[in-house]
This record gives sequence, structure tokens and C-alpha cells, in this order.
Amino acid sequence: MSDHVLVIGAGGFIGRHLVQALAAGGNKVIAVSRRSIPFQSHNIESIACEAKEHYASWIARSRVVVHVASRSTPGSTAGNALAELEENLRPTLALLQAMQQKPQTNLLYLSSGGTLYGSDSGHVATEASTVAPRSYHGAGKIAAEHFIAAWSRQYGGAATIVRPSNVYGPGQNERSGFGIIPACLGKMSRGETLTVWGDGSTVRDYLYIGDFIDLCQSILSCPMSLGATVLNAASGVGVSLNELFLQLENITGMRLLRIYDAARKVDTPRVVIDPTLAESLYGWMPTTPLNQGLENAWHWFNTTQH
Repeated sequence: MSDHVLVIGAGGFIGRHLVQALAAGGNKVIAVSRRSIPFQSHNIESIACEAKEHYASWIARSRVVVHVASRSTPGSTAGNALAELEENLRPTLALLQAMQQKPQTNLLYLSSGGTLYGSDSGHVATEASTVAPRSYHGAGKIAAEHFIAAWSRQYGGAATIVRPSNVYGPGQNERSGFGIIPACLGKMSRGETLTVWGDGSTVRDYLYIGDFIDLCQSILSCPMSLGATVLNAASGVGVSLNELFLQLENITGMRLLRIYDAARKVDTPRVVIDPTLAESLYGWMPTTPLNQGLENAWHWFNTTQH
């Protein structure tokens, strides 16, 4: 029966949280990841395989596909456009091609907010704002969005493309290039020095994982409209890196040693994102203030990583 939620990228930070939340809500989940994940629920079928030839058989059993997989960051594919093609865009296009056989299956695709929108001082980015990616990672995301829109037009499909800001919280492991907050916590706990690209004035929008999962569940709880709908997911509050560092030091009671290096060309100086459309469509607004979210992240990190 086509009653499952297929999650591609179930082993990542967001994927794990979403799979567990969906299963807890009574959904049957096909959780696909590159490695085996020991999910503790009879509602979860965990598959350690991302072979593109299996997409069609998984889709045939699913009412909706959630694509949360990402193998790159703006920094990891800097100067290597072909890596972005192979690691992210090619698997996404293979998924779309498989979905041509069953276009009535809805698609939820996690794109990017921070790597797509340009720096417009004093303004927040709406879904109608100009996209101006500086990185190949961001360019790959906007390319995937256009391919999804083309799929939906050709085959009568329905997709929701979510552009999240910087999602953080408990369960986010320290991993090079993936997440400034766990990187800071790891450096602080070991007394190591963090390298900061630029002078620390870079402004970003930070969204707590629990709030983001609530939005995803709202989207998945009802049929999607035909076509491709783009939706921001963000707190709507801009915070500079230096402000973030200070909050982390206050919460942990430890000093963050850091050195400042030249800014990278792949990084946009300021990105703050407007979540108003998500509120209008789903009655959703984030409820976790940054200081509380950081406290939760630190508690998890401090009790599980030592």
C-alpha cells in the first residue's frame, strides 16, 4: 500500500529527528540512509542503502517523499562544482526521474535559506526575494528547486520546497563544516581554538530543531497543492557570530578561544529570513528563543559527548 513516508537522508541531524517524530505520530516510515540507524520503533523500516535503482520500489509504497539528504556544505565544494553535481544534484535528479512513475506521490524537499538569499542590509528575505547564491552548494540547491518545479509541471506533481535557516539543537553532532554551534561547543569543551572566517559580524538566522520539525509535520499532515510551493522556515531574527559566541560563553561558563581569518567568498555577510508565509499557510511560528535552544543543545552535548 502507498501509505508510507519515505525519508531520504534519515541518518542526518534533521532526518533522525523527523523520522522519530513521524513514527511517534503513528506514521509508517521508510528511513533510508547511508549507514544503519537503530531506530527504536516498529513504525520505522530502516534501510542502509541509497542506491538510486531502488528509488522506484520505495516510492511505490509511499504517499510522500521527504528529501533531507545533503553531502556538502558551501565550504566543502568551494572550487569544485563537479563535486556538488555528483554528491547532491545527481541523486536528487535520479529521485525525480523515479517519481515520474508515480507523480501522485507528494515531495517535501529541504533546500537552503542561508546559501540562496543575497545580502540585503536592513531587510529580511521573503520567498519572492532574489536568490543570489555565492557557493556551488547554494547553486546546486536552486538548480534542484527548478528541476522539482519542472517535474511538477510536466507530471502533475505536488511539491513543497522548504528553505530553512540554520537549524540547530540537541542531536547535532560536531562535524567539520556542518553547524557552527556544535563546532563551538566542541572547541570550548576541549579548550581548542576556533577559526572564524571574517570579523564575526556575519549575521545569520538560527532555527531550533523542534520548531522546524513541527513545521515539517504540519506540511506532511495534509495533501500538497499541485505545483511547487516555496516556503521559508526561520526565526526571523538575525544574530551575528560574535553575538552567538557571547551567548554560548554565558550559557556554558567557558571561554571560546578564537582567531579571525579572512572572510570566504562563499559566505554572504547577512541573511535574515521571513517566516510569514509559513504562518499564513500552517499557523506556524517558532517558539523557542535562541538562549533556550542553546541551553538545550549544550545540555545534550555535555551529557552525551563525554
